[in-house]
Amino acid sequence: MNELMEMLKDRPFFEGLSEAHMKLLAACAALRSFEPDVCLFREHEPAEAFYLVRSGTVALESRLPGRGARTFATLGEGDMLGWSWLIPPYRWHYDARAITPVHTVHFDAAVLRDRMDHDPELGYALLKRFTGLIVERLQAARLQSLDIYGDADVGLGG
Repeated sequence: MNELMEMLKDRPFFEGLSEAHMKLLAACAALRSFEPDVCLFREHEPAEAFYLVRSGTVALESRLPGRGARTFATLGEGDMLGWSWLIPPYRWHYDARAITPVHTVHFDAAVLRDRMDHDPELGYALLKRFTGLIVERLQAARLQSLDIYGDADVGLGG
């Protein structure tokens, strides 16, 4: 757990979290690795984790009718992967596929959701951090839609 604590402390995403919250996150974490072309998760599957990418490259893909999977973002070292674990019904909104060998810190979402319910300070701290991540991913998906569909009405709404 000390090794995980040190990994987390070095990442800007976790900056400013209390020592107790860092210990809790480390206790909910495990190291995981993925070979190229392996999916870390698929759209519509239960979102039971989130990841810190330690090394490697991950493609975020969205499946489009008649067009197959399209990469709308790539993530690398230091990036956080996954926000669907925060929002009911806790299902992934896109696919995540390893492009190169990928090494991650995997966080157990069910345990963290429970802790967030009992510790509003932790919940608020994590929600603040993930809100920026959600906005980034939605913006990337929107720009990808504009590239694919051009001036067509893609029904994104506001």
